[in-house]
Amino acid sequence: MRILMVAAELAPLAKTGGLADAVAGLSRALARRGHDVRVLLPRYDHLPPPGVEAAPLAGGGSPFRYLELPPDAARPRAWLLEPDEASRGNGIYTGDDRDAARFLRLCAAALDVGAAAGWQPDILHCHDWHAALVPVLRRRAAHAPRCLLTLHNVGYQGIFGVEVLERSGLVHRDELAEAHGDTVNFLREGIRAADALSTVSPTYASEIRTSAYGMGLEDLLAARGEDLVGILNGVDYDTWSPERDPYLPERYSAADPRPKRRIKDSLRAELGLDTEGDAPLVGAVTRLVEQKGMDLLVAALPELLASTRAQFALLGNGDPALAARLAEVARAHPARVAFAQGYDEALGHRILAGADIVVVPSRYEPCGLTQLYALRYGTVPVVRMTGGLADTVQHFDPATGTGTGAVFRDADVGGVLWGLRQALGWYEDRTAWARLMANGMACDYSWDHQAPLYEALYGRLAAA
Repeated sequence: MRILMVAAELAPLAKTGGLADAVAGLSRALARRGHDVRVLLPRYDHLPPPGVEAAPLAGGGSPFRYLELPPDAARPRAWLLEPDEASRGNGIYTGDDRDAARFLRLCAAALDVGAAAGWQPDILHCHDWHAALVPVLRRRAAHAPRCLLTLHNVGYQGIFGVEVLERSGLVHRDELAEAHGDTVNFLREGIRAADALSTVSPTYASEIRTSAYGMGLEDLLAARGEDLVGILNGVDYDTWSPERDPYLPERYSAADPRPKRRIKDSLRAELGLDTEGDAPLVGAVTRLVEQKGMDLLVAALPELLASTRAQFALLGNGDPALAARLAEVARAHPARVAFAQGYDEALGHRILAGADIVVVPSRYEPCGLTQLYALRYGTVPVVRMTGGLADTVQHFDPATGTGTGAVFRDADVGGVLWGLRQALGWYEDRTAWARLMANGMACDYSWDHQAPLYEALYGRLAAA
């Protein structure tokens, strides 16, 4: 099939989180299975990257301008939509009405780019609110492709004043299901209009039908229940594995995990942590937002520092107040707590490989990739029982040797403390710990297992 992915992010070209990895990983896996996959995203200021040749697309009297990046080992063929004045802005997201203009333009271009390239997709696969108006605009065309909308996180919906539509001239009020009122909700409109819906784990697909997780969309999602499926995100082990990771000073494997300890010691030295002894190292690589629960870890740190010998290597960006609190703890305990603020791909890989434990204390988590990466690196995940975390981490039982991590129930400080104490206790039993590491490294969450599920869904849509 010919599949057009429409997304705001695509690793490694444009990335702020897991969305970029998911779009890239799924696209590559589908291409390996013989499908013709292209990805459309905005041309941000930093694109195309230095040294990459880009060619203009020409054809069809298109009102838009595009650059084409040929595929390589890291990504599929990409089409970059040139911005206009209303949609220009630094970074991938601007946090204001320029985002509305940028992604309205992306949605309209999704129905145009095929003609401009002389290539018509069989399926439009739209990702998150940024591409959610594609199925709305698709109604204008008599023979438009079927649309799948994937909900990576319903906490982000794209809500703007309706005047942004009028200024753009790309979509009209009467095309919207909820045209009354002063705002437009991109995601809500897309959920109504898409031919099918998916989200990124089976548990999250159930959770978002409830008021606790639906973020105001639960009634609509429940009404479309038969059209909504949960498919776990996969992992690209060509990048995210200790045998191949380009960011590690040494490589290791389940057969020989000994270099992991040297990577840990190197990481501790790099971050200024005490390198004497074998204190367990707890890592976190995350966005600093309420969803991710890092405020719970911050609140738990005083007790953990007082009652355990654990060290902490933390990397994240987001809420300035939370970043300031983490920096304050790190200054007060420089031998045991290191905090790097910002987005650092290479450091993130080294933390996931060098840490003994990774903590993911999310209040909700549609899928989560951090715990999947950690399992392959022999780094034990401590996670909350929600969404994809519940689907991918089994609580360890030392008596039977089964399980892959620590799973706690409640999104509070007590839950975080309980989960980390469980893992820290297992760390002191070297036999149990070796079994736990081996269990995690044996897990296979590759896209090769998940892509066929999307392939089947595409097939049903195309047949319909």
